Amino acid sequence: MPVREGLALYEAAAAAGALGLPLLEVGTYCGRSTILLADAARASGTVAVTVDHHRGSEEQQPGWDFHDPTVVDPEVGRMDTLPTFRRTLHAAGLEDHVIAVVGHSPQVARVWGGQLGFVFIDGGHTDEHAGADYEGWAPKLAEGATLAIHDVFPDPVDEFTGQAPYRVYLRALESGAFTEVSATDSLRVLRRTSAAL
Repeated sequence: MPVREGLALYEAAAAAGALGLPLLEVGTYCGRSTILLADAARASGTVAVTVDHHRGSEEQQPGWDFHDPTVVDPEVGRMDTLPTFRRTLHAAGLEDHVIAVVGHSPQVARVWGGQLGFVFIDGGHTDEHAGADYEGWAPKLAEGATLAIHDVFPDPVDEFTGQAPYRVYLRALESGAFTEVSATDSLRVLRRTSAAL
């Protein structure tokens, strides 16, 4: 995550923390954005929840541009970012402010029972995955809560990396339940202003 987007994400999460509800992200990877949410949660007296299966999204698989062979588990031959994430969180001194949930986002969303003050969608970049993240988590946002979406690229040239998040962003606006608060490069921040979804 670029610095400008990271600062905007932190600012949005810190403001959302005033609701006193958990701050949740979909797509932990190695924990860079989790640190920002955890620090915002610490400052506001709430908790950050991060959801990821830790096997990498589409563009992180072997043969793709964003593949990092150092996070492949040699025993099973698949990506496993969980150990790297845990080291990142430990080094930042923020372990006490994070609940890490290892699982697929739609499954976790189905069993999540409470309201959220903040949801950051930064998981898979296909319509299937980004859409399922929105459908699973947006209804759990309290009125006045914040929805942040990363990798929103309106240009069709970015079909693989950012068109699905862009379509989720448009869907959120078209629902009438969200109002845009800010746009920083590929990060969009919206506020839930209506109960209807």
